[in-house]
Formats: sequence, C-alpha cells, structure tokens
Amino acid sequence: MQPSPTHRASFSLPTEAAARRVVDMLTEVFFEGDAAVAAFERPDGPWDVTLHFAEAPDQALLRELVATSAGNEIADTLMFDTVEAKDWVKASLEDLVPVPAGRFVVHGSHDRDRVAPNKLKIEIEAALAFGTGHHGTTRGCLLLLDHVLKSSRPSKLLDLGTGTGVLAIAAAKALHRAVLASDIDPPSVRVAAENATLNETGHHVRVIRATGFAAPDFARCGPFDLVLANILANPLRQLASPMTRHLAPGAHVILSGLLTHQAPAVIAAYRARGLVPLRHLRIEGWSSLLLRKLSKGGLAQRNPPL
Repeated sequence: MQPSPTHRASFSLPTEAAARRVVDMLTEVFFEGDAAVAAFERPDGPWDVTLHFAEAPDQALLRELVATSAGNEIADTLMFDTVEAKDWVKASLEDLVPVPAGRFVVHGSHDRDRVAPNKLKIEIEAALAFGTGHHGTTRGCLLLLDHVLKSSRPSKLLDLGTGTGVLAIAAAKALHRAVLASDIDPPSVRVAAENATLNETGHHVRVIRATGFAAPDFARCGPFDLVLANILANPLRQLASPMTRHLAPGAHVILSGLLTHQAPAVIAAYRARGLVPLRHLRIEGWSSLLLRKLSKGGLAQRNPPL
C-alpha cells in the first residue's frame, strides 16, 4: 500500500537566535512523534524552519504559536503543503551533531563513533524528537549535574519527569548507582526504559509511571540526595512542598524546563521551603537551577564555582 504523504509547514527567520527560540517553543508544544521540527541556515544567511506532521495540522493554531514567538509578520509568511512520505523525525535529527555538556555527550546512533572515549556517552535514538540534549533545558541540567558530581557522590537519586531518560542515564553512568526515574506519560516510561537498556544502564535505572510524588516508590527509595526535574515552571512550583518532604538534609535539586522570566517565581517557591539557590544557568532563553536543601544546622554546604 502506498504510504500517505506528510504535511509540511515552513517559514523563515532572520537569525539563528530567533530560529532557536521558535524551535524550542514548538518542540515544547508538540509531543514527540506528533511533529518533526528542524531549522537550517541558508547560504544567504536566514534560517528556514520546517515542521512535518503525519496528520494535517491546525493551521490557525500553528500561526498563533509562531506569532507568539516570532511576531505576526513571520506568522503571515507561514506556508503549508504536502510532501512524500518519509520518517521526517529521523531525517531531521540525523543532521544534529553530538552535544557536549561537561563530561557528558548526547548523540544519535549515527554519531556513536565520533564521541571521544574519555566522555560519558548517552545515545538517544533518532526517532525521538525531544530530550535529545539539543534542547537548552536538557543541556543545562547535564551541566549542573556534572558540576554537582565534582564535589559530591549522592547515593539516592531521582529523575522526576524523565522523558527520554537522558538525565537518569547520565547520573547512572557517572555514579554506577541506582536511579529512580518517573514520568506521568506511559510512552515516555517505555522510551526511557528502552534508552536505559540501550545505554547499558538498565540494571541501574528503574522507570515508573507516577503523577507527582503519589507513588509509594518515592517513600521507599528516598529520602533523595539528588533530584533532577526537567519539566515545566507551573508543575515545578506545585511540586515544591512534596519534593521537599522527599529530600535528605543537604540534598541537591536541579530544576529546568522554565523560561528565564519564570525562574524567580520557581526559586521563591523552593526558597520558602528551605532550599537555597546555588547556580542559575541561562541557555537559549531557558533557565536551569541548582538548589540545595538546608542542612539540619541551617546552612547549605559550599559548592565550587561553576
């Protein structure tokens, strides 16, 4: 049977920074598999942004999203057409280069042999559109994780909202210790477990489906010395209290998935519960935060500068 054509939306932006901002926003909106989003620089300077959909997209919604992030003039230039059937997610991600983040490098299978042997490699299948490490939030979390591990070796670890499992895999590779990973979404639970096996960390990473901290596994595996949560600003604020209850004294918390202007409100929510901010990374308009729960003596231990 002849495969169905895919639906394409395309537009251009004048700068790389503008293209990255819009691609980040669209990647956040469309779940993996719903759309393949890619941006490429043209020889004459501008950047072309293209989205491929298996089903016809809501054109009005897509114009509204582009207008929100790039302005009405750009949204008015949005063009829609159909093209031959193809695995556009895989095709677009094959052009992505390995992403270094401290001691970690996130790469696709096509770049397996290009990563230096002294790096901790995290391989993510090219069919997965989000959580590849190219997003600023994932890279920020990995950089902060690398920073924390320079001065401490946490023993009880949690990756909350694991997605593709990148952060859990990174922690397991660096520490060779058990990591509990959770996600609210069943496909993400499956994908994260598969990626853990692919990266030879399946014996360390256990992935569960859970909403917030409701599952009994959190109480059994905690209190945690290190929590990584790359989700979104509002859920992070709502989780401040339950997360704090599952933290050991002096525990580190790495938060991301929030736009830079959202960071102060998230910091305030955790500061009110006894966590102090230690680092704030800003990458491509996104913020990644490192906080520490006050020890019983009321002081957070010092960390070396980032």
